[in-house]
Amino acid sequence: MRHKSFRQMQCPIARGLEHVGEWWSILILRDAFRGVTRFDGFQESLGIAPAMLTKRLGALVQGGLLVRQRYSEHPPRDEYVLTERGRDFRPVLLTLMAFGNRHFPPDRQTVEIVDIATGAAVDPVLVDPRNGNPVAGPGYEIRRTPLESSI
Repeated sequence: MRHKSFRQMQCPIARGLEHVGEWWSILILRDAFRGVTRFDGFQESLGIAPAMLTKRLGALVQGGLLVRQRYSEHPPRDEYVLTERGRDFRPVLLTLMAFGNRHFPPDRQTVEIVDIATGAAVDPVLVDPRNGNPVAGPGYEIRRTPLESSI
């Protein structure tokens, strides 16, 4: 079943989902941040069917989130490395992880973000870089710009 394309939508959320909206894609990116780069590593980590993994890796390469780099000529083998665009997805993953820990916890939390210097657990927060205020707090709202028709 084909999904609707969000490519032409003005909403930045919809356009972002066009490239990372499949759950396999998000989990592949998660593994890429953990250092997985090779097809067999993704397959082993995710238990994903080879055809689906090929499709999702291709879509992430086409979307500019991963780049394919040859690491062996005989036999020909590629690895998949995060691009700058892919690395920009890290805050989204961290926020999704915190959301999952907070609202859908397993019996015990198995992953957390910690301050390397202190070892203390931290919770990701989006902040205004000009003043350090959380953008989820009062004083911030989402507004449509003149070019945007839907969000």
